[in-house]
Amino acid sequence: MSLEDGLFEQRVARIGEIEALGYKPFGKRFDFTHTVPEILRDYSAKTAEELVPEIRVKIAGRVQTKRPMGKAGFLHIQQNGEKFQLYIRKDGVPERDYALFVLLDLGDIIGAEGYLFRTRTGELSLHVEKLEFLSKTLLAMPEKFHGLEDVETRYRQRYLDLIANPEVRPVFVTRAKIISSIRRQLEARGYMEVETPMLQAIYGGAAARPFVTHHNTLDIDLYMRIAPELYLKRLIVGGFERVYEINRNFRNEGISTRHNPEFTMIEFYQAYTDYKGLMDFTEELLRQLAIDATGCTSVPYGDLTLDFSGLRRMTMREAVVEFWDGIENRPTMDNVRDPQWLLNETGKATAGEALAHLFEIHAEHKLIQPTMVYEFPIEISPLANNNPDDPAMVDRFEIFIAGMEIGNAFTELNNPIEQRRRFDGQLDMRERGDDEAHQMDEDYLRAMSYGMPPTAGEGLGIDRLTMLLTNRQSIRDVILFPLLRPEGEIGMADKLRRLGG
Repeated sequence: MSLEDGLFEQRVARIGEIEALGYKPFGKRFDFTHTVPEILRDYSAKTAEELVPEIRVKIAGRVQTKRPMGKAGFLHIQQNGEKFQLYIRKDGVPERDYALFVLLDLGDIIGAEGYLFRTRTGELSLHVEKLEFLSKTLLAMPEKFHGLEDVETRYRQRYLDLIANPEVRPVFVTRAKIISSIRRQLEARGYMEVETPMLQAIYGGAAARPFVTHHNTLDIDLYMRIAPELYLKRLIVGGFERVYEINRNFRNEGISTRHNPEFTMIEFYQAYTDYKGLMDFTEELLRQLAIDATGCTSVPYGDLTLDFSGLRRMTMREAVVEFWDGIENRPTMDNVRDPQWLLNETGKATAGEALAHLFEIHAEHKLIQPTMVYEFPIEISPLANNNPDDPAMVDRFEIFIAGMEIGNAFTELNNPIEQRRRFDGQLDMRERGDDEAHQMDEDYLRAMSYGMPPTAGEGLGIDRLTMLLTNRQSIRDVILFPLLRPEGEIGMADKLRRLGG
């Protein structure tokens, strides 16, 4: 038997001892009066004299440390990311409660009732008068509740990561603040939250490879959505003029520090505006988002300080010229407007694809401070409206921060005849081997044919925004349960099966 198995068996045996004292080892209601963070917030500044007369509380949490000292002892419990000390005396509690204290293992969940006081060292503590057992832990906690450093274990067993590493919890608290701030700002501007299908017969709204599944009753293949865009724009046609969805998207692509196959976005659409209107709104949205999430518009990210007080604006062509690697061969604005120069420089099939390629290799990773890059080639923007001054370009912008794309927005194409032509162009790209090109969506064309008002729409990546605003370098650090390869034999099911007979 391994050391781990021996500890497991020992803790299982403790269940009987706890039951013999009259406690239930699993599952009992406990009505606490305060959380640990509330006690620390409300009473940490009070002196010992100010804690008289007695302030009685009932609290609950997970045992983090245990220090028996003869006929007395100390515990620290953890709740909501905070720890608090409990003091228990053998002559100050019922006999069975002190016997329970002796049996406690690190990780057990308990409830306690008593009054607040300060120890000789001045630490705010609970003088326990009654102890209750709430749940038994069968596995060993990480040593001293810290030191869980194995990255694979932290992602795979996020529950243990949250228990053992106190710096992890604030990341997900901030993530919740980000989502709440976005929702609040949109609804203050009259947007309505909606839900659209996650299973789609025709996937669209982005250039990506989908996950395929099968519906048995209908006997058809369906796709996990890669974006909700085309459904949200159907709602614009139907008369909902400002809509948004905080949505889960699925793309059957690579995994990296910036990519997870399942990710969260906010997409919003507004009738009677254009991409320039969304540029102004986005600048306000991100500024307030930084304040709501961090308290400031200057945010640390690695060795950088990101300034969310405003966003720089530049065209894609300007970005290629400014950030071109090397001085001798730096192109001019005339070069990047010349289709033949672009084709000669890259060997791509079209000038638009060539410009986008040069932007990706020369400029994208150098866009550190929050920047909006606008005017995109029509070939890579099949759902965006034409630029009235340059038929080769569309009215689209993307947001880049710390070398990452954070968002994408454009004036929506609302001409069904032109949209059909664009879809045909995407079919040509698929025939050339681009399996991420858009599919033909006949129903979307039909919806557009009933008349779509001038509209602009935008999508922002929640996961990457959270990375930036929590100073995390990997997307896995900001997703509670990132996708991982299946691990080897776990064995826990067999252990519990044996206990159940």
